[in-house]
Amino acid sequence: MTLKEKLNDAMKAAMKARDDLRLSAVRMVRAAIKNREIDARTELDDQAVTDVISTLVKQRRESIRMYRDGNRPELADKEELELAVLLEFLPTQLSQTEIDTLVSQVIQDLEAHGAKEMGRVMKAVTPLTAGKADGKAVSEAVRRLLA
Repeated sequence: MTLKEKLNDAMKAAMKARDDLRLSAVRMVRAAIKNREIDARTELDDQAVTDVISTLVKQRRESIRMYRDGNRPELADKEELELAVLLEFLPTQLSQTEIDTLVSQVIQDLEAHGAKEMGRVMKAVTPLTAGKADGKAVSEAVRRLLA
């Protein structure tokens, strides 16, 4: 079953359960996918759909941070609920320990030393963590382990 089919099934289930928050989140994802398909003029595969969902997850995390900083907890809570729905459609997220292990292995393989090698390490690590880890967390791990 493709990711788009899972989204369709989730939308139908949310409609039947009258779960408005989940329904709106799934519709938002489907709309973003459709927009990307229109822009690309081709149907997206599972990897491209995962990229779209990852972008939406990143947007939600940023919104949560901004709402918390702006003292708007009710909006931050809504975004967190949407984030939880989005994360259901992504592969299992890597823990910080798993990210550190992966980054350490790549640093060893590339024989990288010092912060000036960060770009090269990130270029090698990014495809391995796509959709499985937040880019900011990966970047911080690379910076910390190269220092």
